[in-house]
This record gives sequence, C-alpha cells and structure tokens, in this order.
Amino acid sequence: MIYYSIKGTVMTITQLGTFIKIIEMNSFSAAADSLGYAQSTVTTQIKQLEDELDCVLFERLGKKIVVTSSGERLLPYAEKMLQLERDIRLDVSDEENPAGILKLGVSESLCISRFPRILMEFNSRNPKTEIRIQFVTHENIPDLLQKGELDLVYTLNPLIEDEKVEVLHSKREKLGFYASPEYPMAGKTIREEDLKDVPLLLTGYNCNFKHMLISDLESKGISPKIILETSSKEILKQFAINGLGIAFIPDMTSENEVKNGRLRRLNWKGADFPIYSQVLIHKDKHRNKAITGLVDIIKQEGYDSYGRMAE
Repeated sequence: MIYYSIKGTVMTITQLGTFIKIIEMNSFSAAADSLGYAQSTVTTQIKQLEDELDCVLFERLGKKIVVTSSGERLLPYAEKMLQLERDIRLDVSDEENPAGILKLGVSESLCISRFPRILMEFNSRNPKTEIRIQFVTHENIPDLLQKGELDLVYTLNPLIEDEKVEVLHSKREKLGFYASPEYPMAGKTIREEDLKDVPLLLTGYNCNFKHMLISDLESKGISPKIILETSSKEILKQFAINGLGIAFIPDMTSENEVKNGRLRRLNWKGADFPIYSQVLIHKDKHRNKAITGLVDIIKQEGYDSYGRMAE
C-alpha cells in the first residue's frame, strides 16, 4: 500500500482509486461492485478521505451523487497519484522484470492484426507486468493521456499533432478498397469517378478513414453511396466477402482474407490517403522500463532479425 501524510494522518492510494471509480461509475454501489468491495467499505474510504481533507467530495442527493467543487479539484491530483504509483511499480520494483500495470490505448485495426504478436512478445519478456487495453479513437487520445487514464497509445490514424503529446514512433501504413473476387469491379483499376453509385462499406462516423474518403469524393463532385457504417472491421469484411459492396479499410486488417482468396484489393489510382501506426505518450510522462520495452518491440514489428522489412 502506497500512502502519504497530510496533517499527521494517512491518505492511501486505495482511497484515491475508490474516489476516481465512484466518479467514473457515478455511483457508490456500482463502484463497490466494480472494485469487489462491500458498499460500506467504499463509504468508509470516502468518509476518511473527506475527514482528512476537511471537505465534502460528494453531495448525496437522495439516490444520486454529485461531485462537489472540492472533488473536482481533487480529481486531477488523484489521477496523477495513481499514475505515479504505476510508474513506481513498473520502474523501481525489479531491475529486470518490471511488475505492475501498464494502461494502453490501442486502435481496433491494430488489435485485429499486429498487436496480438506484440503483446505475446512483451508478455514473454515481462511476465510480471499486466497490460490493460482500451480501444481509442482519434479525438479522445490527448485527453486520456493528459488525465493519466492511459500510459501509452498505439494508434492507426493520420499523423496526430498536439502540443501535449509526443510521438515515440510512427510508420507509414496503407488504406485500400476491398471486394469479393466475384464482385464486378474486382481486378479493375479504379479512381474516384468509378465509385459513383457503388455501395460503400465504411468505418464509423467519427473515424478519420471515412472522413478522408468522403472529403476526396466530394471534392470530385461525387456523393458517396454508403450502405454500411460500423467501427467493426470484421463486419465490413464480411459484407464485402458476401458481395454487398466495397470496403475501405486498412491493409493490415485484411491480410488473411486476401491470402485465402476471400477478398481482393482493388487497384486504386486516385488520391493518396496517408495514415500511420503511431506510438504516443504525454510529453511529461516518465518513460518507465515497461513503456520503453513495449515501444522497442513495436518498433521491431515487421522487421527480421537483420533489421530488414519482413516479407
């Protein structure tokens, strides 16, 4: 248990973690269930925290709770304390085998293709480190890193530029148009004008992949015919495999389907769609041994033992 002293008393990381969980769940009882505590334990921890800080953190309004202004001021400090605890455990506990929790945000596309191999390699080298994974989208990455809710992000997006975020690694990737081998356009060279009135299978409303394509088509005076929008690349592939349209997805997510002949990549001669796999960290974040080790493995993914791009 990590703790520190205020006014001669003790404030614990456990209390701060409970405080954060209550805010996340907007409920004492839901927080207790999530943490595996009795509700009375959660209530006692918050009462101790309130007594120690000489303030009220939550207003109890019947069955509802509201975070007070004191609670709002405490929240960023509590998040930093929990992040610091993770850093201590990962960086200090064991010189060779960091032990603790690493919170990682990952794009779904990378989880489908590349990240499982990376995670297996990391686990073999760092058996005492637990990685907790959360799917992330472009717009919430800087905020999650700023709050300390994530230690590191591995994303697939256009280059992310934010003064609060540092890019530790980036690699150019490709987007492509995919269809069933029996689809009428399979095997043809296509440009924007060829997609007029063609049923398109696109990623969700907040995905940059979709926005890049729609912007390109509209700049050519073409109104896209979108028949499906979903964040699930697996669903997009299944619709394409069944001949229901053309999927616009990252190449890395369709490698297996192309190899087994279920999908075919169309020969695109239109605009370029630059995207990158990127490793991001908050600019002020301490790079502990676990973070450094994971980034090193990500950098090596796709290369052979001689540092050459793998076939």
